[in-house]
Amino acid sequence: MRLRYFILFFSICSALITSKAQKTFTQTIAHRGEWRSEGSAQNSRASLQRALDLGICGSEIDDWLTRDGHIMVNHDASYQGVSLQDTTFAACKRLRLSNGERMPELKQLLKILKKSKSPTRLIVEVKAHRNPERSRQCAAEAIKAIRRRKLENRVMYISFSIEACQTIHALAPEAEVAYLSGDRTPEELHRMGITGIDYNIKHLRKHPEWVSEAHKLGMNVNVWTVDAPDDIREMQALGVDYITTNEPARCEGIVNISAE
Repeated sequence: MRLRYFILFFSICSALITSKAQKTFTQTIAHRGEWRSEGSAQNSRASLQRALDLGICGSEIDDWLTRDGHIMVNHDASYQGVSLQDTTFAACKRLRLSNGERMPELKQLLKILKKSKSPTRLIVEVKAHRNPERSRQCAAEAIKAIRRRKLENRVMYISFSIEACQTIHALAPEAEVAYLSGDRTPEELHRMGITGIDYNIKHLRKHPEWVSEAHKLGMNVNVWTVDAPDDIREMQALGVDYITTNEPARCEGIVNISAE
């Protein structure tokens, strides 16, 4: 009888310790940078710099490969009627963001990252292009640009394109790369060499077991895009490693308080 109580007590203590460790590890990623403050804009130089100033875990950007091989940073496939993957760098660089900045190239944001002493990493999303081959090309060009500036240890990759994820693993097997689409199990991705899942909150609510499954395989878990305080606390309690949010300062405050 005593042995049974001891085993039960030990199990409860272990669960509490594990839960505390998971909460402590949850970190914040700024979705398209810190863009909601005055003078900033999504995927802008200002949004990256402000995320770097916060000193959070990461700042996410979105990459498109132009017709002539330049990587432009913007969320949507088109901006102000211009399809980024179908046009040239000359056309893209004339586009202005809502804060007046010109649309940046990846290399310009890498320059900002290189100069910064912040611990914040750049989360490079390779967008799913019109066909898998273009997604692969964008991934390959992003890796080249990052290696050229010796920033490999300050970058993580994500993509909705499984082909882009596989290309990243093939060309940079040491890199962290996570899949976004939410339609594959951690085990499936692990067999491909993918190091993490980065799923919408609805997918992790439907499959909460994927968090522990991913961790058992040595994979990281990110969740997007989580802004409401209760949702942030819910995902932290679930044990995710990263929370991608449009409210990075708020999220950082909540996860740090909850971890104490």
